[in-house]
Amino acid sequence: MLDTEQSPKWLTANRKSHLIALFERSKGFCVFGEKPCSNPELHHYGYFIEDLITEWKADDRATIEALWKAESRAIHRLGERRFPVRGRFSNIAKDIYYAEQPQFYIIGLSISGLTFEPFASVRLSSSYLHLFVSLGDTLKTLSKNKRRKAIRYSKELPKAIEDRVNIIIRQAVEDFFSFSH
Repeated sequence: MLDTEQSPKWLTANRKSHLIALFERSKGFCVFGEKPCSNPELHHYGYFIEDLITEWKADDRATIEALWKAESRAIHRLGERRFPVRGRFSNIAKDIYYAEQPQFYIIGLSISGLTFEPFASVRLSSSYLHLFVSLGDTLKTLSKNKRRKAIRYSKELPKAIEDRVNIIIRQAVEDFFSFSH
């Protein structure tokens, strides 16, 4: 007997009992009880249950699809919006959006052609405005190779230097905002 954990999805308890009753009645031969089976390709137990199983699988697929369609219709009838409304923000949504956004994004590091000092290109969030912040001697402790890789290929800086760069940039952004307002 098949274990329910290993049995296929189409094999329910009712279908299992139907197959067993069909086998006991036909003894594995003609399902209609004819001694010389008139159509062995269709009426033999093995062939007959293959078609029966195919029909059961099709019924299961149709049932699942009908349930899915009914659920989809029920969800659409609720009238709830699942996606945000396009267009302008509400006041609360705008406040939440701006509160979660960082003050600035670091675009990249570079070397000034005039002063030969490193600087960071920074874009202010929710703005097209870019600031160029001088980093002074912040990168001096790095080797020449690591400095070049950080500037040319945007490689990560060591944690201590990255923290100092972020502090300098944050201070420059705060100074810009305090000066502009």
